[in-house]
Amino acid sequence: MVQNTAQKDERVTVTFLIDGEAAARATIMLAHGAGAPMDSPFMDQIAQALVDVGFRVARFEFAYMAARRGGQRKPPPRAETVMSEYRAAVMELAATGPLIIGGKSMGGRVASMVADDLHRAGQVAGLVCLGYPFHPPGKPEQLRTAHLAELATPALICQGTRDPFGGREEVSGYVLSRSIELVWLEDGDHDLKPRKKVSGFTAADHLRTVAEAVGAWVDREVIGARR
Repeated sequence: MVQNTAQKDERVTVTFLIDGEAAARATIMLAHGAGAPMDSPFMDQIAQALVDVGFRVARFEFAYMAARRGGQRKPPPRAETVMSEYRAAVMELAATGPLIIGGKSMGGRVASMVADDLHRAGQVAGLVCLGYPFHPPGKPEQLRTAHLAELATPALICQGTRDPFGGREEVSGYVLSRSIELVWLEDGDHDLKPRKKVSGFTAADHLRTVAEAVGAWVDREVIGARR
C-alpha cells in the first residue's frame, strides 16, 4: 500500500491510499461511505479483492472525514456539497490509464453525481457503486435516483438483496438508465455482507464476486469499448 499526499490548496489536502500495480489495466478510485473512513475493514477488503483481479485501486477521504482523524467531530455533509472535492481528487490523482470512479454508499452516490461531466470531458471511463443509497433506511419515498434515470456514463452498481437503502424488490421498480448494470449479492446487507446460515455465502464470497463482476464489466464496457 502506498500513501500519496497531494496539496490541493492551502486549506484542503487530498490523501490517497493506493494499492496495486501502476501498470494495471485500469485504476478504480473509491470514496468512503458517510460514517466510515477510507481504511475501514470494508474498504480494505474490497480494495484487496479488486487488486487481486488486476486493478490499481486509489482511495481518498472527503475533508470532513479527514478532519475526524484530527479529533474534530464533523457530521457527514450533504452529498451535493462534496461534489467539488470528488472532482478535485480526480484531478489530483491524474491517472494515466482508464479511470473508473465510484465508492461505498455516499461515496458512490457523489461519484454518480459528477460522473457524466467527467465522462464527457474524457477524464473518467466508468462508474462503480458499492451499496448505492437509493433512499434513507425506512424512507423509501425519499428516492435519490433522479439523476440515475439519465446517466450516460457506463455504470455498475453492486447491491445486497436486503440492503435497507434499496433492496432488489424495491430497485426493480425504479427507472434507471440503460447505461447502468446491477449485480445482486444474495442476502447482502449495505456492506454486501450475507447471513451465511441463510444464504450459504460468506462476506469474502460476495467481495470476490463483486471483484470478478467489476473485472468482466471493465473488460467489456471500458477496455473493449476502446478497441
